Amino acid sequence: MQLWQMRTGPKQLLQTVTLNFYTVLRVMGLKVQEKWRKTIATIHLMFFASCCTKTESLWGEFKHCNMLTKQLQENWKKARGKLIVEKLIFEVTSADVVQDAASKYVAYTIHVIKSGSFDDDKALIIRRYTDFAKLNETLHKHFREDMSKVVFPKKKIRKNFTHETIAKRSRAFEQYLQHIHSIVDIRRSKVFLEFFYLRDLKAGQGLLRGGMCEDALETLINALHLQKKLCSWDMEHLLFTLASISLCCHELDRLEDAQAYCERALQTIDNQENHPLFVPLLQSNIRLSWKIAKDKRQSEAKLQQVQEAGIDVLNQPSLKEHLIKELFE
Repeated sequence: MQLWQMRTGPKQLLQTVTLNFYTVLRVMGLKVQEKWRKTIATIHLMFFASCCTKTESLWGEFKHCNMLTKQLQENWKKARGKLIVEKLIFEVTSADVVQDAASKYVAYTIHVIKSGSFDDDKALIIRRYTDFAKLNETLHKHFREDMSKVVFPKKKIRKNFTHETIAKRSRAFEQYLQHIHSIVDIRRSKVFLEFFYLRDLKAGQGLLRGGMCEDALETLINALHLQKKLCSWDMEHLLFTLASISLCCHELDRLEDAQAYCERALQTIDNQENHPLFVPLLQSNIRLSWKIAKDKRQSEAKLQQVQEAGIDVLNQPSLKEHLIKELFE
């Protein structure tokens, strides 16, 4: 029996096979030019037709093919979800010899990268050997058992600035950071956080106090990216960072960015009405929303609700006053 004598009709059959075949390609992430799609699907159809001599047999094979396509889609989705494993990578991307009035040292630039997903949030630190040595010494005091198997590169009296020494230390620092980050108690410790971004938050506040908002913003954005990758659970420091970035953007007249970060800070507080930043953030969000013509009724209603609960909203310090005057801890 001829292929085109099937009860579905050749046009409908070709369209159906084309759709199913292209769906598999799309799920697998493959792209095919428009002019080749029907040709490929036709070959696909003829392959099945060649295996059958009867219409009923061909129709049965076709239904089986349709079922197989769905199974392929489901299996591919499940496998893809299992294969993607996110983890952090610490990579020394440069090591520069620095000579200042007091000393000569190597400044290591370490990028913190999240693998297993697209990561466009630049997050880096610049540290020297003495910074690593101080971190290692402090961690040994507080986590002696956990640190017993952690390898740290030894200090050398000579040849500290040769290419060979710098290259070996770079790889050793990458492995060292990877190892200590794998230990839960260490990566949640203040010592670990201080090494990576707490010092940047203090520096950002100092720049903000000095009116150097551009420099403060760059420092705080980098600290935010480090927090998101290293310790998203640290909500108090995350809140301080988001609020400070909002203030920097406001001072630089980047109002839409200021409002967006202010809103994220409010979401981080999660309706903790007694938090000292809650009312200042609400008031700042209302003003910023008004300036960019964004609906502010929800924030106004929340502020009214807080006032009715007995909280004094009229004599609260502004967000700027709070962030500049309050000492960062």
